[in-house]
Amino acid sequence: MNDRKIIICILSLSLLLIAVAGCVQTEDTTAEKQTDTELTIDSGDLNRQTGQTSLAIKKEDTASLVNEAVELMDKDGELAFEQFRQKDSKWFHNDTYLSIWTTEGIRVAYAPNVSSEGESVIGLKDYNGEPLDELFIGTALSEEGEGWVSYYWPKPGETSPSLKYTFVKRTSIDKQIYAVTSGFYADDHVYTNSLEDIQYFTRFKTVSLGNLLHPATSDRELGIDYSIAHVIIRPGGSIEAHMMRNPEAYYILAGEGILYIEDIPFELYEGRLVLIPENSKQQTVNTGEADLEFFAIDQPAWSQENEELLE
Repeated sequence: MNDRKIIICILSLSLLLIAVAGCVQTEDTTAEKQTDTELTIDSGDLNRQTGQTSLAIKKEDTASLVNEAVELMDKDGELAFEQFRQKDSKWFHNDTYLSIWTTEGIRVAYAPNVSSEGESVIGLKDYNGEPLDELFIGTALSEEGEGWVSYYWPKPGETSPSLKYTFVKRTSIDKQIYAVTSGFYADDHVYTNSLEDIQYFTRFKTVSLGNLLHPATSDRELGIDYSIAHVIIRPGGSIEAHMMRNPEAYYILAGEGILYIEDIPFELYEGRLVLIPENSKQQTVNTGEADLEFFAIDQPAWSQENEELLE
């Protein structure tokens, strides 16, 4: 359906309030010097302390890392590159690292793959064909001399692309101009999903359901207690009579049908939303010749104990 992605975006923007939980690492005040690992504070805890979101904190941390790298390059010149390559340092740990290019397109520092240093990055493109050399070097050579760029790149060990957000800043050593960059994967801080990625199961023989959003099926703490299921009823099929102890909303994506609430028929068609009161008898029938598709939104999140099948 042509408008499906727009609908998903609208629903996601209006419904998703994501909080990523974490643990605060206790500062050792007795030590004269702390390691970079000890200085790391989980963004989820900082979120609770300052009111900032995990995403905003990550942006600040990334820009700060690049600015500190520029300061070190101004002080130590190319000798700073060796520090940037040190594993488990503030410069290189987990998915955090620096990528430094000359504005002629030569990569001079890249801790994840030191063997690629000295190679040309001219013509390097992201998953969607965006020219990374133009994005990075163009930002470094801009009047501001810095800025954020976004592109799609696979996470380490993965083949499918993820949105990466990278801060770029210009600096120079003698007469050589550099683009100093560091980025992060945005979906590590904002939960995303798509219909193409969810798993479906069958109920009532003619109904397929998949959880687009459900706190019990997510691999992270979402901080929510509602769910969004994508429901498909094949032509002639139906969801049998049942009752939910919680309110449930249907937003129709495609097709047509009838939703019976306490035996009163409500027409279903593309773009319509119906809020089913709690503890109401309900039954949904596909009366069309194509699939009836809709989002079923439950608050609290759908659970077996809140559903009662009726005779």
